[in-house]
Amino acid sequence: MRSSLAPGVWFLRAFSRDSWYRGFILLITFLIYTCYHMSRKPISVVKSRLHHNCSEMIQPISDTHRLNDTTWCNWAPFDQSNYKELLGAVDNAFLVAYAIGMFISGIFGERLPLRYYLTAGMLLSGLFTSLFGLGYFWNIHALWYFVLIQICNGLVQTTGWPSVVTCVGNWFGKGKRGLIMGIWNSHTSVGNILGSLIAGIWVDEQWGLSFVVPGIITAVMGLVTFFFLIEYPEDVDCSPPQHHGELEENVDNAEDPGNGPHSNRENGLESAVTLSKEPSAQPAAISFFGALWIPGVVEFSLCLLFAKLVSYTFLYWLPLYIFNVVHFTAKESGDLSTLFDVGGIAGGILAGLISDYTNGRATTCCVMLILAAPMMFLYNYVGQSGISISIVMLLTCGALVNGPYALITTAVSADLGTHKSLKGNAKALSTVTAIIDGTGSIGAALGPLLAGLISPTGWNNVFYMLITADILACLLLCRLVYKEILGWRSSLSRDRGYREM
Repeated sequence: MRSSLAPGVWFLRAFSRDSWYRGFILLITFLIYTCYHMSRKPISVVKSRLHHNCSEMIQPISDTHRLNDTTWCNWAPFDQSNYKELLGAVDNAFLVAYAIGMFISGIFGERLPLRYYLTAGMLLSGLFTSLFGLGYFWNIHALWYFVLIQICNGLVQTTGWPSVVTCVGNWFGKGKRGLIMGIWNSHTSVGNILGSLIAGIWVDEQWGLSFVVPGIITAVMGLVTFFFLIEYPEDVDCSPPQHHGELEENVDNAEDPGNGPHSNRENGLESAVTLSKEPSAQPAAISFFGALWIPGVVEFSLCLLFAKLVSYTFLYWLPLYIFNVVHFTAKESGDLSTLFDVGGIAGGILAGLISDYTNGRATTCCVMLILAAPMMFLYNYVGQSGISISIVMLLTCGALVNGPYALITTAVSADLGTHKSLKGNAKALSTVTAIIDGTGSIGAALGPLLAGLISPTGWNNVFYMLITADILACLLLCRLVYKEILGWRSSLSRDRGYREM
C-alpha cells in the first residue's frame, strides 16, 4: 500500500501533468533541505561572538567584571583560553550524532512514510535549534547544555537527507539526473547562505535570535511538508520514472568492456519493456550489508568521507578564519564566507552537467578534487591580500570543494540506489543514500574537530590537513576512474567500427 495523500494535495489535481508535479516536488524538497542547512549554519557565525577580543569594545560602567578583565565580553564557558577546543566539541557533538544517526535513519526512511518522517524531523530540528539560541535569553553558561542540544539536533537532522533524496528518486529517472540534481542540490549552499545572513543580523546584539529565527522557519516548513509533500507519482496518478531504462553505470562497464552507450540504450529498452509488463508490487527493503555490495558504494562512500571533511571544515570554521586573519567584524566575516557557498552552487551544477555529458561521475569528481588542492593552498597564502582576490578565491574554492561533494550525495547516490543489480527495487535508495552520506558525515565530524585541535598551532596546518584529505579523496576514486576510461575507449572503438562499416 502507498502512503495516504497529503491533506493539501486535492487542489493540485487540476494541474495533473507529470512535469508540473515533478517541478513541484523539486521545489518543495529544495525548500525542505534548505531549511535543514539553514539551521546548521548559525553556529559558525556566532563562534566569533562567543569569544573575541574584548579590548576593542567599551566595557559598560555597570558591568560586574574587573576593569582589567580581557574576557568580559565573551560568553562563558567559551571565555577560556581553550575556547577553540570547546567550540570544536560543540561542533563535534552535532556531527558525531549526525554520522551515527545517519546509518540508522536510512533504514527507518525505507519503512516509514516519508511525509510523516520528514515532518517530525523538521519540527524537532526547529525545536533544538531554537533551544540552543534560548540559552542566550535564559543566561545558560553550562557546556553540557550546548553539547546536549547539539547531540539531539544532530540525531533528528538525519531524517532529512535520505528522505528528500528518496522522494526525488521516486519521481525522477536516470536521464540528465546529474544536471537536475546538480541544480537541485544548490539547496545546501542556499541554506548555508541564508543561515549566515540571518545569523549575521543579530550576531552582534542578541545572538540567541540567530538560532531562534532559523529554528522557527524550519518548524514552519515542517508543517508545509506535512500538508503538501507527495511521496510517489502513483499517489496523484502520474507515471513513475523508469529507473533502469537507461541505467548502465560506467563503474560496471569495465567488468564487460563491450558495454557502451549503444548497448546501454538497447538494454534499457528491454528493461523498460520488462518492467512495464510486470505487475506493480511493493519491493522489499534492502539490508545494510546488501547495499554495501552494490558496485561503487564503498568507493564513493570513502571518497565522500574526505570530501565532506574538507567541506564541513570550511562550513564551520571559515567565518572564524576570516575574522582572525582579516580582522573583519563577526557580521562581515559571516557575510564574506557566503561566497564559498555561492561558488558551491556553481560547482554542483557544473559537476552534474559535465558528468551527464561524459557519463563519468567518478572522473568528474576526481578532476575537481585534483584542482581543489592547489586552490586551497593559494587561498591560504594569497587569498587575504585583497578583497577582490579573496572573493575570486572563495568562489573558486567553493566550486571545486563542493562540486564533488554535491555530485556524490545526489546523482551518484540516486544512481547507486537504483542500480541495475537491484532489479527494479528502487526502495533501496534510502539505505544507499544513508550509507554514503553517513560515511561522509564521519569526515564531517572529524574535519571541524581536527580544525579546532590544529588551529592553535597555526591556520597553515589546518589547510595542510584539508589538502591531504582532498588528495586521499581523489585516490579512492582511481579504480572507478580507470573503469570509466575503459568504458569510453570501448565506446570509441565501437563508434569507429560503425563508421568504417
